[in-house]
Amino acid sequence: MHDTASLTTNDAPLPSSGWRELWLKEDWWAIWIGLGLVLVAILLFMAGGSLRWLAVAPQKWSEGTQVLTQLREHGLQYLALFALFAVTFGAGAAALGIPLRRFLPAFAAIFAASTALYFLGLWDQASHYNLEPPLVALGLGLAVSNTVGAPRWADPGLRVEFYIKTGIVLLGAGLPLTLITWAGPVAIVQAGIVSLVTFGTIYFVAVRLGLDRRLAATLGTGGAVCGVSGAIAIGGAVGAKREHVSIAISLVVAWAIVMIFVLPLVARALGLSTGVAGAWIGTSEFADAAGLAAAQTYGAYAGTVPGIAGHADDAVNAFTLMKVIGRDVWIGVWAFVLSVVATTRWERTGIEGRADAGEIWRRFPKFVLGFVLASALVTLVASGHAYGEYKKLIVPTVVAPLQALRTWAFTFAFLSIGLTTRLREFAAVGARPFYAFAAGVLVNVVLGYVLSTRVFGDFWQGLGH
Repeated sequence: MHDTASLTTNDAPLPSSGWRELWLKEDWWAIWIGLGLVLVAILLFMAGGSLRWLAVAPQKWSEGTQVLTQLREHGLQYLALFALFAVTFGAGAAALGIPLRRFLPAFAAIFAASTALYFLGLWDQASHYNLEPPLVALGLGLAVSNTVGAPRWADPGLRVEFYIKTGIVLLGAGLPLTLITWAGPVAIVQAGIVSLVTFGTIYFVAVRLGLDRRLAATLGTGGAVCGVSGAIAIGGAVGAKREHVSIAISLVVAWAIVMIFVLPLVARALGLSTGVAGAWIGTSEFADAAGLAAAQTYGAYAGTVPGIAGHADDAVNAFTLMKVIGRDVWIGVWAFVLSVVATTRWERTGIEGRADAGEIWRRFPKFVLGFVLASALVTLVASGHAYGEYKKLIVPTVVAPLQALRTWAFTFAFLSIGLTTRLREFAAVGARPFYAFAAGVLVNVVLGYVLSTRVFGDFWQGLGH
């Protein structure tokens, strides 16, 4: 999920720069940071230690004095955690052209606010009032951004895509390859059905309303495949105008924000299990960060809201399989196919050169490779252990600390989303693009619900078993 300003620069596919991409692109820095933490956790485990001390996180509390006690007892750990994130994200930001003297103060404020929001989410009454950290972070950020506005000095620290991509790489450590192999085909089939139908709906309605085919393709891919990333990649692939991409981004962001709140609440009212709800969210949301916020929110209902079956992690795992494995990985293929269509079937688009197979690699979201490698590393470590030993030895010492670090990264992202999203910018989209995209949203949500609860419902219900 993204804002209309920082998002476009974060997600825009850059020209190939050879090996220099490895330290000049955000996707690769997310991989280095995420995989680096996974490797450290594994090495500590092999040496008889754990990353648990550093991966500190708030615990349940009911009175304010308990919060103060936790901060006093674990203050050094929180300082060490801040230093870890400040150094790693700061190094990445510096490589991307953001001076440390500007990034560090901004990140310090984000870390402090995220800590407060994390503690709020662990209040024993939080679920009763729907005060889940992702929703509170987003709501607070939106309130600030659309009233007084976030201070300009905070801009360098609001790196939505950087945080979310790093979190997704860390997420791979909690999804062994055996689970991806088992669930991947179902996720790809379900995502393929929804993506094709959603794209077809948006494209057909947009063309019928008289919109340019390049705008129609950009809107359709933004709604069907990979949100803002898809809109930007396809906009460049088909030679769409700059305003076409901006319109698509605005609609993706607007609907993604709506769905963050709507999908968990509707799923809760329907009493869906966490796995089924996560699959529906992964099928129906338009952006990774937005979907993760919704899935994490719903996962928190498990064990706290009567009638919600499943484990908290099932919602995030099902979402990731559907969105990252099922939909995001196709962005390069869609960019390649549509660029061929644009150059051979449509009128002159201004695209330079001919489409070639290398376009798939250039458009491919590289952080997905980090996700798969993280999963492979943990799978390799667990391969010599029975499932019971994996749950008893590896999960608490390797997986759980990495999950805690992932939650921190996601919280940074959710707060940054709100602080960089200005609702007034959506007003200039226009009625016809809105109608076309809204038609796709309706089809997307309804079809996603049917597939997640009826066609593949038993599969997602048993995801964590």
